[in-house]
Amino acid sequence: MKLYDTMIELLADARRRDREIRFIDGEKDESTLTFAGLWDRAIARLGALQALGMRQGDELVIFTTKNESFVVAFWAAILGGITPVPVAVGISDEHRFKLFRILSQLERGRLYTEAALSERLLAFASERDLADVTKRLRERTILSDDTVPSSPGELATVSPSDLAFIQYSSGSTSDPKGVCLTHANLCHNIRAIVEGADWQDADRSLSWMPLTHDMGLIGYHLSVLAAGMQHAVMDTNVFVRRPLLWLQKADELRATQLCSPNFGYKHFLKLFERKGLPDGTDLSCVRLILNGAEPISWELCEAFLDALAPLGLRRAAMFPVYGLAEATVGVTFGRPGDEPSRIVVDRHALRIGDAITPVDNAHPDALSFVRCGAPIRDVELRITDDHDAVLPEERVGNIQLRGASVTARIYGDPDATRDLFTADGWLRTGDCGVIVHGQLAITGRQKDLIIVNGQNYYPHDIEEIVARIDELDLGKVVVAGAAPAGSGSEELLVFILYRQDIDGFAPLAARVRDCIGEHVGLEVDHVIPVGRIPKTTSGKVQRAHLVRDYRAGGFDDVLRQLAPTGADGVDGASDPLVAELVTLCREFAKERAIGPDDNLFEVGVSSLTLTEIVLAIDERYPGKLDISDLFDVPTLREIADFLRPHT
Repeated sequence: MKLYDTMIELLADARRRDREIRFIDGEKDESTLTFAGLWDRAIARLGALQALGMRQGDELVIFTTKNESFVVAFWAAILGGITPVPVAVGISDEHRFKLFRILSQLERGRLYTEAALSERLLAFASERDLADVTKRLRERTILSDDTVPSSPGELATVSPSDLAFIQYSSGSTSDPKGVCLTHANLCHNIRAIVEGADWQDADRSLSWMPLTHDMGLIGYHLSVLAAGMQHAVMDTNVFVRRPLLWLQKADELRATQLCSPNFGYKHFLKLFERKGLPDGTDLSCVRLILNGAEPISWELCEAFLDALAPLGLRRAAMFPVYGLAEATVGVTFGRPGDEPSRIVVDRHALRIGDAITPVDNAHPDALSFVRCGAPIRDVELRITDDHDAVLPEERVGNIQLRGASVTARIYGDPDATRDLFTADGWLRTGDCGVIVHGQLAITGRQKDLIIVNGQNYYPHDIEEIVARIDELDLGKVVVAGAAPAGSGSEELLVFILYRQDIDGFAPLAARVRDCIGEHVGLEVDHVIPVGRIPKTTSGKVQRAHLVRDYRAGGFDDVLRQLAPTGADGVDGASDPLVAELVTLCREFAKERAIGPDDNLFEVGVSSLTLTEIVLAIDERYPGKLDISDLFDVPTLREIADFLRPHT
């Protein structure tokens, strides 16, 4: 594939292709935009932005729920030498605070959003007496409805070394880090992705990954655009509400290129195991499904491939990859056409510098790691000890990178930039891994980063929020992630220093769940009381010790004591239909006991879990309940009354 000098040159070349982007915003809500039409609309939108005073070098925070609006605004900024800054629209307080912090970091930042979102942000800032934020929002917001094109925009003259856009880490809230990517970074990584995946212009892609995520934006919009593919972008919320639609559309569009992190396969399989796909669904068209963005579960890959093999999905379609935002996105790929493979090693030989000990899969201490391939073009990779000395193959160490797609800096943060690199100029990824027969396997992370549903969260951020509860402080709360064997995603664990009667712990655990659900939008898997919090001699919390004890079953007894009771004995559950709904909720709500009169929006479950509950009800009572009905009937008793006339 051609190496472009700038992203402007890339889009100028793409617009000559007879191809289009399909935006899937609902089961029957779709629109298309040709590559040429994208250029025309982006140039027109640039003219509107320039008419409102935006100039080359300004920053445009794109904060929109509409994928088509996002794509047009992103390219308008690129064409004008304006730096786009994608930010996800979340529902929690911390999502909003993250946006405010990003705006405060930017030197010449403007916010591009819809009127409804702008009103909500202003109301949120006003309710919390954030006068500076309110002033900034009023002065720096550009409403998408107000950018009515008057005349075409003026194209910028840019060079490969110029800043193209800024990627902010997906879960960082207290101090978000902006990874600066130049046109050269993007163009090199895009070429490497297209060549590494062997993408052809006859391929067709379909992605539900959010465009604010590097895999969704760079991997499945910019790269497929450069490859000249027809491509479709499904709204992420559509996938969450209707996961089966993902592969139904893959069949309908004859998509050859898909992608998903672990949680997507797990979410899909939950409903697929109940309802299946329509008769005649044919997935033989799918050539590759890139699997990345979070640690890859071998067991989940196997379950997904086994479940869909009868529909024509080939094992070789599963394509594990490794990447990170600081390297643009792609780092290692396997060889297209190869089936996924793994290494199985003794879990006790995974410290930095250890030589891995291969064991049989049936060994009691066996741990599987999926092979993620070798470095793609323009990327060098090495494994080192904690002193940056290079280690040989089959020794566990720190993954470090250098190359044309690696960022040079963190926006406005020279200290973070300095910490990012070794003395000899290699990027510290923060990940640990091992090379076996030339292929990389990821074994863990140096940092205590937690990945939930493909998004990154920092434990200290969540701990600070939990510490707002009266009985707690930072020294009494430890947040960690753990991926149990066979699980497709990490569990979110909260350890609380607690030395009183266990019977009194449940109310505190409930407040912790409510606090995290309200402020972070995450659902906690377990809140665990501990008699002591292990620390190093310098006072640093040893999260790994607690996680290791959890995995070894050290907290099983206390978790059994804290487990919620069933529907029997719950007030009102003598109604058979209510009891059925209570039992159904128990399957999805983890340790959260949901009673007949609890408001489902207020019990601390995530939006994903809420969707799964509604989908399960829909399976039992097809076509009777939609997620939008919950606003009118938010309790299980009300849902039962709503369903009763239809049952």
